[in-house]
Amino acid sequence: MGTITPPPRPEAEQDSDDELAAYPAAYVTGLAYEALIAYTRARQAEKGYTQPQFWLLRNLSVNDISPHGEGMTLAALREAMASYIRAEDDLAAESAVLVERGWLRRDDEGRLWLTEEGERARVDFSRNGPAIRAALHEGIDEADYVTTVRVLRQLIRNAGGTTG
Repeated sequence: MGTITPPPRPEAEQDSDDELAAYPAAYVTGLAYEALIAYTRARQAEKGYTQPQFWLLRNLSVNDISPHGEGMTLAALREAMASYIRAEDDLAAESAVLVERGWLRRDDEGRLWLTEEGERARVDFSRNGPAIRAALHEGIDEADYVTTVRVLRQLIRNAGGTTG
């Protein structure tokens, strides 16, 4: 059984509805995922941080993802980020940069803790999200976006996955 991969074509924007309906969803969503991640990470790099660094700060902040703002080991952070961390993300190296910047501190048991400076950086970085989202959503009607998300969630359920 071979894979179905439509050849990339510059005129793809003008495909008919029938042609678009025949596209494999996994192919299109895979392309979208890679493009969206690359775009987001490039915009974050322009601002001087990486997506994994932002995730580390978020996961350690009581004002964001962390329910109690307690320190976590790298293993616990990897587990907490398992659904979105990428294979190439090196949390040890990323956290070392944040410790060097004074945004995280490491205790004697190897847990990482968010510092006041780190919380300020997290808040500052979070301000970039709306501009990234706006650029990615440019030219897309909100109703079309909502429909797309609903369709993708149904595809996930049809494939036996969860959308939560």
